[in-house]
Amino acid sequence: MTPGLVTRVTFAAAETRSFKRAVIVLEQVGDARVSDDTVQRVVGDVGRELAERRDADPKTADALAARPAEPPPLAVVECDGGRIRMREPGHGRGVHLSGDKGWRETKNACLINATCKTFDEDPQAEPPACFCNAKHVAKIAETEALSVAAPAGVKPPSAEGDDEDSAPPDDQDWRPRRRLRTVLASMQPSAEFGRQMHREAKRRRFFEAVAQAFLGDGLAWNWSIWKQHFGDFTPILDFIHPLSYLFLAAKAVHALSADDAWSQYLAWMRGCWQGEVGQVIDELQAWQAKLGEPPSNTPDTDPRAIIAGTITYLSNNRERMNYPEYRKAGMPVTTAWMESLVKEMNYRTKGTEMFWNDPQGAEAILQVRAAALSDDDRLAHHLHHRPGHPFTRRPKPPKITSQTCKS
Repeated sequence: MTPGLVTRVTFAAAETRSFKRAVIVLEQVGDARVSDDTVQRVVGDVGRELAERRDADPKTADALAARPAEPPPLAVVECDGGRIRMREPGHGRGVHLSGDKGWRETKNACLINATCKTFDEDPQAEPPACFCNAKHVAKIAETEALSVAAPAGVKPPSAEGDDEDSAPPDDQDWRPRRRLRTVLASMQPSAEFGRQMHREAKRRRFFEAVAQAFLGDGLAWNWSIWKQHFGDFTPILDFIHPLSYLFLAAKAVHALSADDAWSQYLAWMRGCWQGEVGQVIDELQAWQAKLGEPPSNTPDTDPRAIIAGTITYLSNNRERMNYPEYRKAGMPVTTAWMESLVKEMNYRTKGTEMFWNDPQGAEAILQVRAAALSDDDRLAHHLHHRPGHPFTRRPKPPKITSQTCKS
């Protein structure tokens, strides 16, 4: 295969939903006829090469990430888990699920060079309209929107997201803007994935940035990576997660009144947004004392268990919830960049019809997709500067002539 064809095959495989769809695109758009086996083979080889360069010494030119001329104004690191379905090793094609119906966790991270503006006062003391929208909040909390309503006579904001109406004025817009994003993804355990993130950050001069932020949810491995590799970065708990806990807790303590539940949620959510996490915890503990401690066999849906879980979550993450200070420093308070990336990764790797070889096939497609989603054109650069060409050129079939037919 020519280097040009390898490039086209790799990008088609990275951007379409399956190897078979890549074959269709290559034939109909790229005028190249290859089999889906060939596409899979190319992805496997390129994925292994990308993994080798990902794990190379960040001080050398072998590293996959490009070293910028200057460190970023704001270095943002976010990570989260995903899900991918695997085949049992050694069974070949077909549905041969491994483990718990084949599902395995992937690790994903985005490292973002972002703009940064600082302020003397909190530039957005009031929460965005989307966090005061009953239907939107219910959707976030993965509950039925009709189970909660705004107070009677009060029309909730129509915003389904942080739109222009809920955004602060331009001169007070604290939200950082993405300048350049690179992406990591792997099947490796969190300890090894943390080392991958550290190498990427070092190569991109994140440890030299003026401002540094590390965002995650409540997963323990997120904060283990922060502690071991990014301890100097400001740790920030994604605000969406405490919001969801508070929404469910408010419903639990006001089960008989939707209006009271909504008012309680707004008060607790606003308290956390404004940095009064301690006061919110005190109020939750008062409710816990009133309802009683949950017995060991209490179901998760029991109000006592919901309140206890919310108190534990907020207490464990209290030091990562100083949101007014983060906004004053121009840092993000949600993992919106990470959530967007997970959707982009899932488009190519997750689906009811998608099963990956364990672990080689899964690791290969994760490397190719992550490189394709990085803003530094690392996939194209790698393909255009490959050291040698590992693909064996197959011999051309003999030319058919009239003499050949006669013989």
